[in-house]
Amino acid sequence: MAKEIERKYLLKNDKWQKVAGDGIVLKQGYLNTNPERTVRVRLVGQTGFLTIKSKNTGITRNEFEYEIPYTDTLELLKLCEPPLIEKTRYIIKRDGLTWEIDLFSGENQGLVIAEVELSYEDQNIIIPDWLGKEVSDDPRYYNSNLVLMPYTKWT
Repeated sequence: MAKEIERKYLLKNDKWQKVAGDGIVLKQGYLNTNPERTVRVRLVGQTGFLTIKSKNTGITRNEFEYEIPYTDTLELLKLCEPPLIEKTRYIIKRDGLTWEIDLFSGENQGLVIAEVELSYEDQNIIIPDWLGKEVSDDPRYYNSNLVLMPYTKWT
């Protein structure tokens, strides 16, 4: 069992684009969005994954992720709660950390989030100048909640 320790931020400008590589398109859906446990199906290129996550305790939660066959992924995505999460992910390596910038499309068009996974909760982070407000503790920004209340429907 792996532990996921993750912080999320909004972006305050587009400076990150100058240092980002090519993006990769992700499509993901949720078989279960219960906050106690989420079950996600994700397609990254031609590779599928099934991921089960426990409820957060602070910024930490248990995570179980398994590669699954491409054809199974396509069929499981059809069973997921609508809408599917569609986003392009950009990777930035900086100060010994890997930042993932997610540029959402579809029902969550307009949302851009930066995530960084840490080794421990109080790990020191050098904040890049393109980061804005931290939203790690705001459940609206969890992908599983973006299915229930997409960003385009926020007021």
